[in-house]
Amino acid sequence: MKLRVGLTGGIGSGKSEVGKVFGVLGALVIDADELARAAVAPGSPGLRAIASRFSGVVAADGSLDRAALASVVFHDPSARDDLGAIVHPEVRRLGAAREAAAGPEQIVIHDVPLLFEGGFYRTCDANVLVVADEETRIGRVVARSGFSEDDVRRRMAAQIDPERARELADYTIDNDGTIDALVDSVRDVYADLLERSPAISKPQPPKPPRSASPT
Repeated sequence: MKLRVGLTGGIGSGKSEVGKVFGVLGALVIDADELARAAVAPGSPGLRAIASRFSGVVAADGSLDRAALASVVFHDPSARDDLGAIVHPEVRRLGAAREAAAGPEQIVIHDVPLLFEGGFYRTCDANVLVVADEETRIGRVVARSGFSEDDVRRRMAAQIDPERARELADYTIDNDGTIDALVDSVRDVYADLLERSPAISKPQPPKPPRSASPT
């Protein structure tokens, strides 16, 4: 029987790095952001539905013009709701298909930015939260994205309260230290997840490479 695990963390926490380590250890990691891109790929049912609802949001090459779409939905809650009603079911369908294709003795990690806000955590057997100091998170995002500090703080303010997220999580991984410390923390959580699923055999997971940097 598969073990379904939710993975989340605020912007700049290093959630994606944790997902990579889980993947090296043997988990199937399903990235909701990747699914969201696939859901609106050229020629997809999702993109056709968006083009039917919103005019002028498909580029000349047949891809989604994300800037044009953002300008339509940014200030219009009803438009955002309509967009969500198109994209979210398709993301769930794609995620369910990937999970179904996993082996029966597989830990399946769903990397979901709005895991708690959207309620997906309730469908999981366990949930993992990645945390880091606020200033550390801001510095990471500014360095990689070019956003201003104010931009990052606004995005952080729109996410779930960190203390509430801690209350909902089964595991919390601190990503304020070195990449070696982060890898060790993920290994500890993965070992515990193996123990939580009696149907999964429990070989010693491989040691992930330690050449990456926290993100």
